Amino acid sequence: MTSTPDTFRCFRIHNDAAGYRAALETVKLDDLSPGEVTIRTAWSSVNYKDALAGTGRGKILRRFPLVGGIDVAGHVVESRDPRYREGDAVLVTGCGLSETRDGGYSEYLRLEADWVVPLPAGLGLREAMALGTAGFTAALSLYRMEQNGQTPAQGPVLVTGATGGVGQLAIAILAKAGFDVHALTGKFDRLDELTALGAVSVLDRKTLPMGQRALETAAWAGAIDNVGGETLAWLTRVIQPYGNIASCGLAGGDALHTTVMPFIIRGVSLLGIASAGTPYSIRREIWQRLAGPWKPDNLDAIITRETGLEGLTSVFDLMMAGDSFGRTVVRVDRRGEN
Repeated sequence: MTSTPDTFRCFRIHNDAAGYRAALETVKLDDLSPGEVTIRTAWSSVNYKDALAGTGRGKILRRFPLVGGIDVAGHVVESRDPRYREGDAVLVTGCGLSETRDGGYSEYLRLEADWVVPLPAGLGLREAMALGTAGFTAALSLYRMEQNGQTPAQGPVLVTGATGGVGQLAIAILAKAGFDVHALTGKFDRLDELTALGAVSVLDRKTLPMGQRALETAAWAGAIDNVGGETLAWLTRVIQPYGNIASCGLAGGDALHTTVMPFIIRGVSLLGIASAGTPYSIRREIWQRLAGPWKPDNLDAIITRETGLEGLTSVFDLMMAGDSFGRTVVRVDRRGEN
């Protein structure tokens, strides 16, 4: 049986009388959240949410101290749940990691068994974290759209916030699933990269006329929206009859000012995407698709940065400054298992 060391490293976040701070620490397993499954972490990733938590720029953690990292992948070293055995490769995204319980920036971690997903065949641990919460959210968006009748034959699907983590992976996943993908971005200098991911058209948000009528010319069969606010309101006006909008982000604001006209005249559906609390059966199915028919062909190209735990602070600063593009994977296990 593999033993857990007496102490190990983690990236831990505090907020107390000494102030808000985050840094590498040495801890014991009993210092961290309880759980039926103990893993040796191999990889994690960096999401915008992680940067908010690590810098204190957003109210992400609901208690302190906690280890950061909303994604984790590794191998089981001990399990009190019969579904998991020593050596099993597993992953968890969301599910309260780095919100209510310790997250993936730790060399060892205890997890609640009901949220642990076996790593599906066809996907490596590093690849799983290249996808992470961002890829899972993008895939869940497509899953919900297909459940509601979306097909490639209906026409192109627009991805907003296209240079963000969810946006980039949504482009790649939609393209792999056979859709014509259009991308909307405020960073038009990234046109070549978005085209390489699979976008057949890239639109500049800064010059795009959005109009104000209750119904504008219907241009897209559906959309995955990472922006919210005025952009989401505009999308309701330009989606074709019986098209779907998957709402999975609010980078542009949480308010929605629109009319019922797109819903009762064109039959447009607005689908909410709540990735963190996705039921386990659906979570398993989504990861099976990400390992198979929806696995991006260019997944390695989406990984633009790799860091260890010691480099997290620098990555957070880049992300908060808006200088980040692509996915950052975190090599937690210094032995380099994939």
